[in-house]
Amino acid sequence: MEVRTSTIDGVLVFVPTPHRDDRGFFTRTFDVAIGAAHGVDLGPEAQDSQSRSRLGTIRGMHGRRGRGEAKLVRVAHGAVQDVLVDARPGSPTFGTVATFRLDDADHHHLYVPPGLLHGFQALTDTADVCYRIDRPHAPGEDLAVAHDDPDLAISWPVPVTAISERDRTAGTWRDLVATLEGDRPLS
Repeated sequence: MEVRTSTIDGVLVFVPTPHRDDRGFFTRTFDVAIGAAHGVDLGPEAQDSQSRSRLGTIRGMHGRRGRGEAKLVRVAHGAVQDVLVDARPGSPTFGTVATFRLDDADHHHLYVPPGLLHGFQALTDTADVCYRIDRPHAPGEDLAVAHDDPDLAISWPVPVTAISERDRTAGTWRDLVATLEGDRPLS
């Protein structure tokens, strides 16, 4: 398994090596030893989750207050445009937006360190996204920034077909930055 860095400090792209034959394929989706060698430790409270989205659906941009949330993200079926925004005050890549195509053909997956906003858009009729998160969900720590915030200027590749009410009414990047400067809720 190859591990690549990205334009956002601490974000890693894991590139598995699928073994293909006439039956299909087999691939390792994560290896604790390889992750540990690159500083990835999702800890004993890790939770696995999966979402299914239809073409054009946007989920995001989400983050967490407090110590943030580390996650490993991959696509089990279909394809998505995955988007990360560095919301860590003091980070050399603070405010940077990075996009990645994740799909069930290349099997790439992302390690997202704590303190980043995360979202994605489904690019296929259905897209199943799997997450391994380093700690249980705590709704009181949730953060959200609008997917169409003009300061972030995220370019979504297909028309938006569905978005939750929570995401539709999410706050602005400027408001989040003001909060971060005031009490530094993300680490």
